[in-house]
Amino acid sequence: MVYKIRVILDAKESIFRDIGIKDKQTLWNLHLSIKSAFNLPGDELSSFFFSDGDWSELQAVPLEDMSDDGNGEIMSDIYLKEGFPEVGSKMRFTYGFMDLWEFFCELLEEEPEKPAVNYPITLFRFGKVPLKAPNKSGVTSSKVSKLASEELNFDDMDEVDFKDEDDDFDNEDDDFDEGYDDKFEEDI
Repeated sequence: MVYKIRVILDAKESIFRDIGIKDKQTLWNLHLSIKSAFNLPGDELSSFFFSDGDWSELQAVPLEDMSDDGNGEIMSDIYLKEGFPEVGSKMRFTYGFMDLWEFFCELLEEEPEKPAVNYPITLFRFGKVPLKAPNKSGVTSSKVSKLASEELNFDDMDEVDFKDEDDDFDNEDDDFDEGYDDKFEEDI
């Protein structure tokens, strides 16, 4: 069987792709097809999350094993029929670290496999993908990055008094000026 999965980018605008993929393929194959369908840059960390009807993130399935014991499940371990057991099943997908792309994936329908089709395949495209990952409010993270990269003006700092109450500690009289007496057993 072939799964028709709708992958929706979490953005202000409506942007989604419908992907045809065999039920015997893994979440790793779906990960690659999402990267291709949305032209995602690089080889970033990513995870699928099992999800309930309200899109809440449940158990994570990362691209690589991040568990302490090295026995965690990864994308290549989970077949699509496990991740999407029935029509209407949902998963969330995140891609990236600094620029986090977030997607909602839902199994729309199952259909027979067509001969001579190389799966996975992008079946339908809607909306233009932004160059940068949109944040939760639908504004691309480049605006946040622009703020972070602005040069700071330190010219106004000349008038600031950084004097602290501890700055006068050098003027205090203490017994440490004389040093300490090193006496070793050989000297006695």
